[in-house]
Amino acid sequence: MTAGQFEPPWWTPRKTGTPRRSLSREAIVTAGLKVLRAEGVDGLSMRRIATELGTGPASLYAHVAGKDELLDLLFDQVVTEVPLPEPDPARWREQITELWTHAHEALRRNGDIARVALGRVPMGPNAVRMSEVSMTILRAGGVPPQAIAWALDIVGLYVSASAIEDAISRQLERSGRDPAEYYNQVAEYFKNLPAEHFPTTALLSRELATGGRDERFAFGLDLIVGGLAAQVPG
Repeated sequence: MTAGQFEPPWWTPRKTGTPRRSLSREAIVTAGLKVLRAEGVDGLSMRRIATELGTGPASLYAHVAGKDELLDLLFDQVVTEVPLPEPDPARWREQITELWTHAHEALRRNGDIARVALGRVPMGPNAVRMSEVSMTILRAGGVPPQAIAWALDIVGLYVSASAIEDAISRQLERSGRDPAEYYNQVAEYFKNLPAEHFPTTALLSRELATGGRDERFAFGLDLIVGGLAAQVPG
């Protein structure tokens, strides 16, 4: 089994032999991850990566077709940070929760790479392998096939959107703005809404403002997994 056997056929094939000046797809991805973590997707470009590697942009195109392909490669590399368990039917809920939590953490560690998963299907071999394991776990738990297929899309959107929100907050912090000030402002606004017009909002104003990102993410993920468990035939 070769490294590129399960790669999408439209990706630029890996070059064999001795790389010229040590330039390779792996070197480009490593440099891309460094830029991504520091500057985000918007700061990423073939020219920027070439500068990082001390070469010209044209030399990169022999290994990577352009920024879109580079983003696919970076996303697929980030997925390697997610540990994949051996499916255990007796622990399927715990296993799928842990897998998707690890995926969320991996995305958060790598700038705003989660943007790649919105509006497109990650199809690198590592991403496909993670999808395969996710679906195998759900299938072992007795979740019906259609629910498994749609859940993969739903949870991908949830995990990615949550990671992007975290990335936005970090960008605000780097620009000298405190995200907590914004959320405190929102909480104060809800608190002061007139109860005669917004009785439920006024009643829940304290609850609306509580909970950190990790706690809220875990709550949402539990809702999704619980919903899938409800699909299992009794």
